[in-house]
Amino acid sequence: MAHAKYIFVTGGVTSSLGKGIIAASLAKLLQARGLRVTLQKLDPYINVDPGTLNPYEHGECYVTEDGAETDLDLGHYERFLNVNTSQANNVTTGRIYQSVIEKERRGEFLGKTVQVIPHITDEIKERIQILGKSGDYDVVITEIGGTVGDIESLPYIESVRQLSWELGEHNSMVIHLTLIPYLSAAGELKTKPTQHSVKTLMESGVQADVLVCRTEHELSDEIRTKLARFCNVKPEAVIQSIDVDTIYAVPNKMLQEGLDQVVINQLELQVQNTPDLASWNEFIKRHKNPKSSVTIGLIGKYVELQDSYKSILEAFIHAGAQNEVSVNIESIHSEHIEVGDVQKQLSHLDGLLVAPGFGERGIEGKIEAVQYARENGIPFFGICLGMQMAVIEYSRNVLGITGANSVEMDASTSDPVISLMEDQKNILDMGGTMRLGAWDCQLLGGKIKDIYNNKIISERHRHRYEFNNKYREQLENAGLQCTGINPKSGLVEVVEIADHPWFIGVQYHPEYKSTVAQPHPLFVSFVAAASDYQKKKF
Repeated sequence: MAHAKYIFVTGGVTSSLGKGIIAASLAKLLQARGLRVTLQKLDPYINVDPGTLNPYEHGECYVTEDGAETDLDLGHYERFLNVNTSQANNVTTGRIYQSVIEKERRGEFLGKTVQVIPHITDEIKERIQILGKSGDYDVVITEIGGTVGDIESLPYIESVRQLSWELGEHNSMVIHLTLIPYLSAAGELKTKPTQHSVKTLMESGVQADVLVCRTEHELSDEIRTKLARFCNVKPEAVIQSIDVDTIYAVPNKMLQEGLDQVVINQLELQVQNTPDLASWNEFIKRHKNPKSSVTIGLIGKYVELQDSYKSILEAFIHAGAQNEVSVNIESIHSEHIEVGDVQKQLSHLDGLLVAPGFGERGIEGKIEAVQYARENGIPFFGICLGMQMAVIEYSRNVLGITGANSVEMDASTSDPVISLMEDQKNILDMGGTMRLGAWDCQLLGGKIKDIYNNKIISERHRHRYEFNNKYREQLENAGLQCTGINPKSGLVEVVEIADHPWFIGVQYHPEYKSTVAQPHPLFVSFVAAASDYQKKKF
């Protein structure tokens, strides 16, 4: 296929309708028909990337192989497609304006007045087409964040209008995701909000080609016909997206509704007749028919918002299906763990995961949870800050270094078992300055080497503080084995306890690489260990 085709996914009526899931589901169907597909997210906020955003604001920050701190939707893209994303797959208004201003400072606009049109929109169009012009993809699906009508989204919608005209017929299309609310007092679904949303889009010069309607109730033929007539789309292009019990069921729902076929027809794509979803459906079957269940405690600081730990929760779904085990996650706020009374809160659990995070809030609760898991033989998994908490706990309670701490929590600690990385000491900016992206790790032995069945692995990172090697010999002599090392820096990446059923802490973020097609081996092994532990309890 000579040129990539472009699909734009916009949203109306309300945010949080699931544009990312619809975009990823469509991509999955097109991929399953033999096309090379990628997705990108355009975010209207002025932050350069989500790296400095509080997880309560925007959910987790997802990190790509090349070290981009991106929107959590890129996690959905990778989990559905099993294809890596990169810096080019997430663009923010901040990045767009930063780039244009830098060009202006260099004198690239030759004295012209720099304006939203054409300069900002040209920059947006250029970013949209980077992936398409690479020659690696047949279809590029671009999700535009926010809702049609938002002031922040206007330059993006205008860029879509211009690009649709420039690309010509059958080379691009617009899918508009909207809500059909149900009024219980009247006992009926209402189409008016969708009509207004499509009208707002048309006022910007963009005509929706497909309507994907989020709904809690089945859409009647009458409603579909009404929507098609009033919104100027073909009847077969009114797609129902009814609530499902798992996001992984959405591709099959979209297949039933014929979304992929509408897209194939409009863009005149050359594809195989039916999508190959055999392995996808096998995963769903295992996920929906578990043979047993386990309860894992997720100890974190941002547990009020599920999206804060999105990749971890999804990795447990993948690992659960692999083990044919239903994984029930019990979110436990580390600030609510009472020192000296943890047994009451944690004894019913089959495994403990201490989650990543930043700052000193809730730290003592995490350390208390680690100690309980270590002393009681409960499977323990520490990720990033969770691994660092395991090192502090061991130093304090096994080595007797009572003042052991991280310089992140106490800059003047007498025993900094976790310290600031050398290359971080003179950094003042916060955004994009941590150790980010994929780094190699050499596995020296222990359980971790058996789990990966490999000597060298590559995992993604997002951290500023590290294991202090000055304490390594002491800790190893006391039984905390350092079984994973960065071959370039000597940084300790993995710690584990040999005589514990399953006690592993990793400095990296394995959750970022777990997909439906390739569940992460660490999560698979941890869930299996939790299942074994539960069987031994009874």
